[in-house]
Amino acid sequence: MRIPVPARRLPGPLDDVQGLGANEVRARRARHGANDVLARPRRSALQVLWETAGDPMLWFLVGASVLYLVLGERTEGVVLLLAIVPLLGMDAFLHRRTRASMAGLQSRLAARATVLRDGREQEVPADEVVVGDLARVEAGEHFPADGIIVRGEGLQAEESSLTGESLPVRKRPLARLPPGDEPAVEGAHWGLAGTRLLTGTAWVRIVFTGQHTLYGSIVRSATQGEHARTPLQQAVAHLVTVLMGVALVMCAVLAFVRWRQGFGWMDALLSAATLGVAALPEEFPVAFTFFLGAGVYRLARRQALVRRAVSVENIGRITCICSDKTGTLTEGRLRVARVLPAPDIPMDSLLGAAALASREEGRDPLDAALLEEAARATPGALPPKREATFPFTEERQRETAVVETADGRLLAAVKGAPERVLDLCTLDADERAEWARRVSALASEGRKVIACARQPLEAASWRGGEPDRGFRFLGLVAFEDPVRPGVPEAVRECREAGLRTVMVTGDHPATALEVARRLGLGGERPVVLTGDELEARLREDGAVPHVDVVARAVPAQKHALISALRRQGEIVAATGDGVNDVPALQAADVGIAMGERGTRSAREVASIVLLDDDFGTLVRAIAEGRQLFRNLQGCFLYLLLIHIPLVATAALLPLAGYPLLYLPIHIVWLELIIHPTAMLAFQAAARPERLAPMRRHEGPARFFSAWEWGTVVLVGGLMTVGLVWGYDRSLGAWRDVEHGRAVALASLTLASAVFTTVLTGLRTRTARWVCGVTLGVSVLLIQVRPLADLLGLFPLHEDDWARVVVGVAVASLPLMLSRLRPRSRGATATPRAGGAAPWTRGEARSGVG
Repeated sequence: MRIPVPARRLPGPLDDVQGLGANEVRARRARHGANDVLARPRRSALQVLWETAGDPMLWFLVGASVLYLVLGERTEGVVLLLAIVPLLGMDAFLHRRTRASMAGLQSRLAARATVLRDGREQEVPADEVVVGDLARVEAGEHFPADGIIVRGEGLQAEESSLTGESLPVRKRPLARLPPGDEPAVEGAHWGLAGTRLLTGTAWVRIVFTGQHTLYGSIVRSATQGEHARTPLQQAVAHLVTVLMGVALVMCAVLAFVRWRQGFGWMDALLSAATLGVAALPEEFPVAFTFFLGAGVYRLARRQALVRRAVSVENIGRITCICSDKTGTLTEGRLRVARVLPAPDIPMDSLLGAAALASREEGRDPLDAALLEEAARATPGALPPKREATFPFTEERQRETAVVETADGRLLAAVKGAPERVLDLCTLDADERAEWARRVSALASEGRKVIACARQPLEAASWRGGEPDRGFRFLGLVAFEDPVRPGVPEAVRECREAGLRTVMVTGDHPATALEVARRLGLGGERPVVLTGDELEARLREDGAVPHVDVVARAVPAQKHALISALRRQGEIVAATGDGVNDVPALQAADVGIAMGERGTRSAREVASIVLLDDDFGTLVRAIAEGRQLFRNLQGCFLYLLLIHIPLVATAALLPLAGYPLLYLPIHIVWLELIIHPTAMLAFQAAARPERLAPMRRHEGPARFFSAWEWGTVVLVGGLMTVGLVWGYDRSLGAWRDVEHGRAVALASLTLASAVFTTVLTGLRTRTARWVCGVTLGVSVLLIQVRPLADLLGLFPLHEDDWARVVVGVAVASLPLMLSRLRPRSRGATATPRAGGAAPWTRGEARSGVG
């Protein structure tokens, strides 16, 4: 990992022994802010409880208990008031859990730091450390902020909080910064906030503080989604609004019918209130927000920092990746592999001219490789005075420099794409054809090839413009950029999962083809088009042809490709690192900037920043996103399956003239089961080992397929019929309401455990724990006579339990069969773990239905 260093942030030499002065400390704190990673007020336990008071269930309990107490039913009123305690505790626990990742991150930060100021050491609170401070970190201490290690021996650090790797990482000091306004410094020279020094004593020059640290970026990404409303979140909120309206109408109708049936106004109010709370779908937005926060944090641990919450939705449903080659699919560290000078041209002359047209401050990998090779060929040579530079652009595909040589003459040197440089040179047709053949031969080996040329200029006639003819051709330089380890496996994983991958590069088509073959991109015969060919095809019919590699592409063509793919219904992720990639990153559904090589502009507009610039990291992030939404879909399926019979029986039985099936305390009981199950059992799924297949929809996209909606309706209907039949049978001739209620509640709690078992497979300890507690507590409350009397129930006999088990098993059978449904060909079936496959374009607009 390499991190860019804004040199203007540093006060002077890295190892300045004086440190900052008091006035400069105040000025820097005012300019860069305090070293506060969280940058948010801490909440006390009372504040958390106050926030949970927004739960409508609490006000329902308060109102119902007051109603009972007014009517003289003291036992029922007190029980309902006491029921508020566990409900408050559960809400507070879930509320705290949503912020557990942030609290865990906070625990990894230094509390105090030792800094050098005014020539002496001072111990200060960590949040008072400023950019430019020289801090001393002893073994066992956390780094107070992100900084460059300038002194120290035998240093090792523990960076598991950032990388997930538990092995110690060796650190070494950096004597001076590389040249340039924003040079990149290797991770081995950095001490990072949230990590701990294991051995030695390190002196660190602070570069980034607070939320500008890498650790602060993780915290910010894990918390920024709390207030931003995403398209699906808005759709869920709309669904909740509609359901609440329907519930209010049903409550009013039920209250009127019960009153007309002669049950009295208290029964009418309790019936309506019970139905209202049972039908209130508050779990859906709460569950979505909970899963969104968990997803942001998990992606951060995958080295993918989320900058916009909507990308957590989108990354799990990506169907196409438009990826850069250099630095993402390959290592991005070019080295000179072949040098082919023209006849009568020494090799060092060719390399010297190429170095003249290169810039050290640009941090371009090709320029760095040329300068390094030229320095080896002519050690100790001083660079000539540069008179003018005409930098490389995607349109010109060349860079020209005009320099003054040691004897006072002007010389123009150019390097760039061979076809562009050849057009500037005085060569006959046969020579041009021969060099073109050599370019193709080198490119077919997977080399990146440039051509170089030069010409002397007359100082009197040169007017400052870029020469565009009359150059002498010097030869070719070929580079190689090794494929990143693990990328071929990641590309194969994408292909097997039905995820389309397109490599977009400025390289020669032959070079791009060879790299694609090494990556396994497109199988045995990758399809390569140049950017001009792609642009022509798009102009003809607007449809994207089958293509695996776009070579010689310019940013406008990359933007056009992404826009066309989106018009065809693809969910597109695009990678980029430069200012010229900004339009493409903005056009994609998920714009992904490179954390090491990416410019500030690219990082600002991107939805996600990859810390290690690795294509494999992107694939793992997509796998995490798909797993996240399979978990979310499983959670929503569970909520629908358990609420349909609950709401239906709470409405139908009172309308039919039966005694109330559920009392307020029963609704509390069921909510204490439903909330933890939805939040914990489904969210705690293990990390995916591979990228799971994704179903591609034909026609309008939906959160659930028609098959899944059919399963929900069938299972919900069977459960409703079973509850009504069991309640009616249990009432008997003596109208034993307590017995009937016990049967219904036993059925619902057992159904909750069974649905959770089928949807999660009990693959996690949390799911097993939730199901076990649900069944154990339910049996205890029903079968222990004092507790049953307190809840208005009657203990069940063996035959009652047998009917409950059979009824739930019959109702759950369609759900079990849907989980075992064989996958269709082409990786189009839904993976079993956690629910349906992620949705595709249009679902944010169409909601969850």
